[in-house]
Formats: sequence, C-alpha cells, structure tokens
Amino acid sequence: MPPVVELRSVSHAYLEDRSASLALDQISLVIEKGEFVSLVGPSGCGKTTLLSIISGLLKPSKGEVLVNGSTVSGTSPHIGYMLQQDYLFPWRTILENSLLGLELTGRLRSEDRDKTAALLAEMGLKGKESSLPGQLSGGMRQRVALVRTLATDPELLLLDEPFSALDYQIKLQLEDLVSETLRSRGKTALLVTHDLSEAIAVSSRVVLMGRNPGRIRRIFDIPRNIADTPPLYARDQPGFAELFHTVWREMELEGAGGSPG
Repeated sequence: MPPVVELRSVSHAYLEDRSASLALDQISLVIEKGEFVSLVGPSGCGKTTLLSIISGLLKPSKGEVLVNGSTVSGTSPHIGYMLQQDYLFPWRTILENSLLGLELTGRLRSEDRDKTAALLAEMGLKGKESSLPGQLSGGMRQRVALVRTLATDPELLLLDEPFSALDYQIKLQLEDLVSETLRSRGKTALLVTHDLSEAIAVSSRVVLMGRNPGRIRRIFDIPRNIADTPPLYARDQPGFAELFHTVWREMELEGAGGSPG
C-alpha cells in the first residue's frame, strides 16, 4: 500500500515582475496512513504553501506530490482542508453549512444528511442543526467546520492553524476533540501550527522547517507515551518538557523567533 502523502523533491518559487522568490526547496517527505504530522517553523518558511501544493490548489515549480500513490493534479474530494477561519455561510443553517462539501461534489444523499447530523451530535452540536453561524461561539463554529470537512469522508486532512484564533481553554478542548475524532476514524492529518506545545501534544511526528528558502531542517519522532495520550494530558507526560525544549532550541538555532506556545 502506498503512503498517503509522498513529496518528492518539491520546490516552489513565486514569480514577480522582475524577480523570483524561492519559497520551498527540495522538500521530500512521506506520511503513512493514520499518522498525525505537524509542520512547525518560522513565519515565511513555506508551511502554508506546502499545504496548498498537497491539496492541489497550487502546482509546485519542481518535484512531484503523490496522494495514495497518484500524482496530485488538482483538488480532490479525498483531501479535506480546514483553515483558521471557519468560512461558514451566514445565511445557511449549521446543517446546511456542514453539507456544503457533499453538495459541491454531487454526493449528497439522504443517508449522508443523516450521517452528517449524527456527526454534529457527536461534536456536541445536537440541537444546533437549524441555528445560523452568528448564533454560535467561535469554538462551536470551528466544530461545524470540522464536521463539514469530515462529512465528505476525506482520507487526508490538511489543517492550517485551525485553533489559533480561539481562547486557550477552547483551543485545548478542540485539540482533544479533533485528535480523538481523527484517530477513531483512522484518518491521516497534516497540521500547520505556530504553537510548538500543540504540535508535540497532537502529533506522531513534528517536522521543523527552516526558511530562506523553506526546507526541512529536522524531523522529531514523538515518543509513544506522549503520542498515545490525549493532547490535554500529553503535556503532563514524562519527557514532554524535555522534547519541547529540544525542538525549541533547534528553532532558535534556525533563528525562528516566534512564540513557543
């Protein structure tokens, strides 16, 4: 069985009128089924650019991207993308927003509507199906965005800082919810985050990127006692603090700056 994601010497340059900026340089990475991998690194190291390339929204200047063994040549319903903003349509109900992906891909059936309603209930949104987004808190809206992403049953989820705009307590609750939901469904996920603590708590591997140009500096395997523990409690596991400081020191060597989270 091929890996869910395989990046083969991916490079990307942004072209301007009289210049070019190399955003990514020779990125090679393999992500297996069921893995939760986080990308960390300084601003401008190409993390979001890499997600856009994997999703098929952006074509790399060089190299190849494969998802489930097939070259990515455009967007696919097998890849879900969850962003920092929820992008819920304010005039559609919560259930209608959750069904949007299925509608756009022509796969909306009555049983899918029932499954999506059940997924909303599983996310603690039972009774909110007919509410409008403006009636929900930020944390609840992000839960709806997660349901909308999961409703199409993607094999790969790309998460671009989906918790960063939330209050800390809500952020921790959603980390646990998302981690357990993806684990129980055997999903594969790639998370971009500036929060190093979050990256270590939710992941099986953390990929540290450097910048100018963006490249993989080092990959950290998360010990099983941390990786197998829900994120909220993973932070209390033996070795968590030591690993945090190891990765942080490596980021400082890169001149990353930013916040340790």
